Amino acid sequence: MKIIKFGGSSISSIENIEKVFSIIEEKAEKEDFALVFSAFGGVTEQLLQCASIAQQSEESYNAILQELEKRHMAIVKKLVPVQQQSTALTFVKVRFNELGDLFHGIYLIKECSDRTMDYVLSFGERLATFILTAGLRARGKEAVYLDARDVVKTDDRFGHARVDFKTTDALINDYFASHPGLKVITGFIGSTSKGETTTVGRSGSDYTAAIFASALDAEGLEIWTDVSGVMTADPKLVYAAFTIPHLSYSEAMELSHFGAKVVFPATMQPAMKKDIPIVIKNTFAPDEEGTLISNDSGNGKMIKGISSMGNISLLNIQGAGLVEVIGVSRRVFGALADAEINVILISQASSEHSICVAIQSKDGAKAKAIIEQEFYYEIKNGDMDEVVIFPEMAVIAVVGENMQHNPGASGRMFQALGRNNVNVTAIAQGSSELNISAVISQSDLQKALNALHEAFFLSDYKVLHVFLVGVGLIGKALIKMIASQQKKLQEENMLDIQIHGMANSRYMKFHEDGFDLNTVAPPDENDIPMDMDKFIDTMSGMNFSNSVLVDCTASQDVSDVYERILDAKVGIVTPNKKANSGPLDTYKKLKKLAGQRGVRFFYETNVAAGLPVINTLQDLVLSGDHIHSIEAVLSGSMNYIFSELEKGIPFSEVVAQAKEKGYTEPDPRDDLSGMDVARKILILGRDAGQDLHFEDVEVQSMVPEDCQDASSVEEFMEKLKAHDGHFQKLLEEANNEGKKLRFMATLENGKAKVGLNALDSEHPFYTLKGSDNMILFTTERYNDYPMIVRGPGAGADVTAAGVFADIIRLGNYSR
Repeated sequence: MKIIKFGGSSISSIENIEKVFSIIEEKAEKEDFALVFSAFGGVTEQLLQCASIAQQSEESYNAILQELEKRHMAIVKKLVPVQQQSTALTFVKVRFNELGDLFHGIYLIKECSDRTMDYVLSFGERLATFILTAGLRARGKEAVYLDARDVVKTDDRFGHARVDFKTTDALINDYFASHPGLKVITGFIGSTSKGETTTVGRSGSDYTAAIFASALDAEGLEIWTDVSGVMTADPKLVYAAFTIPHLSYSEAMELSHFGAKVVFPATMQPAMKKDIPIVIKNTFAPDEEGTLISNDSGNGKMIKGISSMGNISLLNIQGAGLVEVIGVSRRVFGALADAEINVILISQASSEHSICVAIQSKDGAKAKAIIEQEFYYEIKNGDMDEVVIFPEMAVIAVVGENMQHNPGASGRMFQALGRNNVNVTAIAQGSSELNISAVISQSDLQKALNALHEAFFLSDYKVLHVFLVGVGLIGKALIKMIASQQKKLQEENMLDIQIHGMANSRYMKFHEDGFDLNTVAPPDENDIPMDMDKFIDTMSGMNFSNSVLVDCTASQDVSDVYERILDAKVGIVTPNKKANSGPLDTYKKLKKLAGQRGVRFFYETNVAAGLPVINTLQDLVLSGDHIHSIEAVLSGSMNYIFSELEKGIPFSEVVAQAKEKGYTEPDPRDDLSGMDVARKILILGRDAGQDLHFEDVEVQSMVPEDCQDASSVEEFMEKLKAHDGHFQKLLEEANNEGKKLRFMATLENGKAKVGLNALDSEHPFYTLKGSDNMILFTTERYNDYPMIVRGPGAGADVTAAGVFADIIRLGNYSR
């Protein structure tokens, strides 16, 4: 025989009840079993609410009670044919009359004792089970209603009564022997030897099912709920969580202690004693295997699951006078026990100088006062400090029997947390090696859970969670590149890049599981209006580990939030040079903040699209080389313009071509003014270790004076035609001297210049063509012959490739 239990969510509606009945009918053809039911979904909460309202002498409880009665009556009328309804309807009516009298009594005396509350709550299970028994009979089942109070005997600890197993086991076996048919049992409730109604604590219906399974030596216990078993982590916080196929009793108890609410320790205890396997199944996905809990841990990974508990406060009890003093721990835990404060976690160093105790936050102030009272004289004499409370903390725990005598679990756990900048405040691990627990900040909980889940369950590859701002030419090209390389990166580089958010200047959208990059379209009017603050809040709310903001805009507004992004421990990859070429203090602050938060700030594409200029320069400086000078053609668009000018094409037409090809900024004046190149040489100078301000850069603009104030790009392009002759003359003068025009930047002796130069054939820039960039680093080591970096320096594709390379680099770093 098996015991099968269905929870409140499984029977919360007629539709759900029909699903449950289908499962029961299918099982009835194959095996013998008894059923245990909870109250209909939400009923227990409403009964508690009614009691609370009545206790305040408010009559509004009547409205809730009437709705409850209507709901139960409606279920009877839908489940049971008219000619068979009278018994069930009478039962429901009588019970609600009793409830009405009970609540009226509570209303009058303004009091609801634990004894009364247990009786009130028992109505939920009794009503649901009786109605469902009637429904099963209407379907032809020989169903027998069993009020568990007749056989489950407990003490009088109302609210959490303890079962008298010897008496209960005998009564259950006698009842089953004398009552043939399908037993349908009320969960959650029992009674004292005097016949007083009791409840057996949280998850009481599960516990009831386990009590019956143990008494009857059942071959199995099935608990049907609204999830497909015990998950590797809380699926509300870890989107990649999945069902654990097999757990040992010990593993399940450890996970349940720290927040895995699918099954509770009390449920497992009776089953453990008789070695009865427990299966957790999903009523709404009955074909899924669920989770098997038994004596055997089953084959699996080093850990089975990650659990967590929030709203924790950490008490730190310390003082030099506590070292080697006998009885300190006894006094601490004795005082907390006397005050009925549950200790969740304990941590003490071998120095005995301090003891850390984790408790529920609601008990924090009370616990502090109690311990300080217990150690009043030690504190007064200076032997002990005042108790310090660290509020808003959380406990995370990795659980698994395979950690025993298997090196590396702790290392992997704390490396994953450290990589994601999650600070650990306290640590606890028992000698059984079944559980490693850590106390962290509540704000880091989701990030920590995702980091640990990736480290232990997705460790074959690293997941990088991308939030993309800017879905123009570069952004679109980047999405296309990631989509085309996604499978290869997973297989060869063990890196999975997922884009969870994207935005343009007007709209934004998000996807918790990551967009399908082969089909995703840019945000439009069907999505959320763009708001940078809300974008950041949503990104932070998802709280992924290994998150990165990719800024493919040229927006000052976006670069202005970099400090917030880095401070939130989110990496940045960007071709947007506004931040690094802004105030020197901002540049330094961002670099310092990235280092302090342990996150990456990659901006290779600030200077020369996909060319490895920034990396090369930073490596030279880090290795101790000294930069003497930098000469650079840093604008692919400008080099394209002056290269094409050599073909005899008018200057204005060449500029139009460059804009059309995507080489220039949306407004070509940003390129022709030299400001873009000025920002780039400024960034190189700063990365070379020089404290340069933007005003230190001498800039020669290529924008004619009468074109500077054009009200639109179109007007500017039209006005530019009048100056084609001027640029043609510059070209002819250079040609007459055997030189070529190159718009370039130089940095030497702390001075930076940007402008047009005529260079002879001896200069490396003479051979440049098209949109190529070239950078010459003359250094202590590369003195006679400068280090040269050359290649395409403009265009959406090469810039996107550079951004993509930075993303991969950041992903590899975060392993």
